[in-house]
Amino acid sequence: MSLTSFIKARLVPASLDEQVERIRKPIGTLGYDPWGYNNDSVKVGLALTRQLYERYFRVKADGVEKVPAEGPVLIVANHSGQLPIDGLLIGYALATRKEKPRMPRAMIERFFPTVPYLGNLLNEMGAVLGDPTNCAKMLTNNEAVVVFPEGIRGSGKLYRDRYQLKRFGNGFMHLAMKHNAPIVPVGVVGCEETIPAIANIKPLARSLGIPYAPVALPVVFPAKVHLNFGDPMIFDNTDIPEEQVAERVEQVKAAISELIDKGLNERKRLF
Repeated sequence: MSLTSFIKARLVPASLDEQVERIRKPIGTLGYDPWGYNNDSVKVGLALTRQLYERYFRVKADGVEKVPAEGPVLIVANHSGQLPIDGLLIGYALATRKEKPRMPRAMIERFFPTVPYLGNLLNEMGAVLGDPTNCAKMLTNNEAVVVFPEGIRGSGKLYRDRYQLKRFGNGFMHLAMKHNAPIVPVGVVGCEETIPAIANIKPLARSLGIPYAPVALPVVFPAKVHLNFGDPMIFDNTDIPEEQVAERVEQVKAAISELIDKGLNERKRLF
């Protein structure tokens, strides 16, 4: 018995095991897909995430049923919190929804695969290096893909800039248009308060080869997290100038901003 199987037998309840088995994945005879996804690893990851999702961050997810049950889809959200907690919680919400759950693939920063063991672990949990080619292959494979167009500009933002959306790249829109993939906007509220940073030591980040070096307390605060999923947005594959592509990106950005405002207005307290 492998270590993963040993841990799975002790951590994963039967209901969660059955839930993941309902989600079909094109895995090979060894239990992995070409990007390293592994069902047993995912089950263990979800079992551990459940405690964070339900008890620590006490997540409230509205509209998760709006994510199409099949076919290619891009789940586009605001990014924050220094660590990819937002992607983890979005993935859990979709994988454990009652009706037609899906196991989304998350596009991750190039830094994470360089960390020993972490890169392989994230791949087994469904994460994929955030490269346009990888994302295109995921969509061709009819996957639901979580993307954060702000990139490290969003995850590494300072507390004073919380909930201020940074510049979105246009790449996700080109992919959505080419692969006829609906875009589901998501407004994440709460992750900004999990690891509030007051400064970023850029020289230190460069010397260490990391995206940013935040000045923050070495603790993850139990902020209550709200996930608001919006209605799918569909954009045709008309051959249009890049300026019009950028306008479409701004439409998605505006939808996410509205969902963030909704979450901020609904929450009663930070913790």
